[in-house]
Amino acid sequence: MVIKPKVRGFVCVTAHPGGCAAQVAEQIAHVRAAGPIKDGPRKVLVLGASTGYGLSSRIAAAFGSGAATAGVFFERPSEEGRTATPGWYNTIAFTRAARAAGLYARNFNGDAFSDTLKQEVVTALKADLGQVDLVVYSLASPRRQHPRTGAVHKSVLKPVGTSYSNKTVDTDKGIVSEITIDPATDAEMADTIAVMGGEDWEMWMDALETAGVLAPGATSVAYSYIGPEVTWPIYKNGTIGLAKNDLERAANRIDARLKAHGYGRAFISVNKALVTQASSAIPVVPLYISILYKIMKERGLHEGCIGQMQRLFATQMYNGNPLAFDEAGRVRVDDWEMRPEIQAEVARIWPQVTSENLAALTDIVGYRAEFLKLFGFGLPGIDYEAEVEPHIAGSEL
Repeated sequence: MVIKPKVRGFVCVTAHPGGCAAQVAEQIAHVRAAGPIKDGPRKVLVLGASTGYGLSSRIAAAFGSGAATAGVFFERPSEEGRTATPGWYNTIAFTRAARAAGLYARNFNGDAFSDTLKQEVVTALKADLGQVDLVVYSLASPRRQHPRTGAVHKSVLKPVGTSYSNKTVDTDKGIVSEITIDPATDAEMADTIAVMGGEDWEMWMDALETAGVLAPGATSVAYSYIGPEVTWPIYKNGTIGLAKNDLERAANRIDARLKAHGYGRAFISVNKALVTQASSAIPVVPLYISILYKIMKERGLHEGCIGQMQRLFATQMYNGNPLAFDEAGRVRVDDWEMRPEIQAEVARIWPQVTSENLAALTDIVGYRAEFLKLFGFGLPGIDYEAEVEPHIAGSEL
């Protein structure tokens, strides 16, 4: 079949296997070109390994440090006549490349929040790797069924306390408009924390430590975002921000527990705003990213997921470098985004943007291109008019 992008809202419901493989190859090439990461991780577990920062972390570890990697994710496989989710194709492409390079790569597709999958992963790690020295927590999901209570929690993207109004953009139609979002209820806040907070990260680390599969000196990192004040009501000070605060609470608890037992360290890395499936769903943020991309590209400071993760691994976590923490104990690789001159330019442009001048004042074209690239579209060297077999069997994993 000829596979074309079919966008519905902030999701593309098709994915191109060849394009997904091409973007994984691009990331691998980036890491290889940057050179080896000295004293990098050797055995790595990535939770949320199929897209975004999780996938890039796995690529940086494998192709920067020669690490054996295990990846956990929840993706829909392909069927005859129906494409898979992009994460499925990404993982197959990564796995093929890793194994071709002689690297261990094992995958687990299922509910990472469940105790059942945790035990399956622990058993496999004990049998195959013995112990892991890096655990990356990069899960992103709109819902979570609690493994102990059975309750289903669903996250919301809302402000806290009062309604919030600001500009947003329909990235498909290019229409800039005002949006007003009502505040979250107490139940919605609690549910969002349950889905996106740190409890599951703690459960994973408890399971790994209890099973004895954490190596001495092991590191665990989870990813977060802060951003500028223009996004704070819907992000930092909204329901997502409450969940991220809980993630930081979990980081402190995990770090203290690891140090007490002689294992290593746990911390939060605050990363740059990027076009991801998750960020596309957040009101206001796509407009901010479109402005940010234009400014950072003009100044030669733009990075994608792989640039961020390669820099995190090579300049903070490994290569003999100490972690550089901010006043709250977080590592910051959003430092280029948050430079005062960058944010001053964002603040100058923001009030001027309208539907009519969107293309001139922002990089909306780049935003759209990056969005489609998430699903394997718009990659150079791919014939998107050619017939493609969408079904790639799970045996590839």
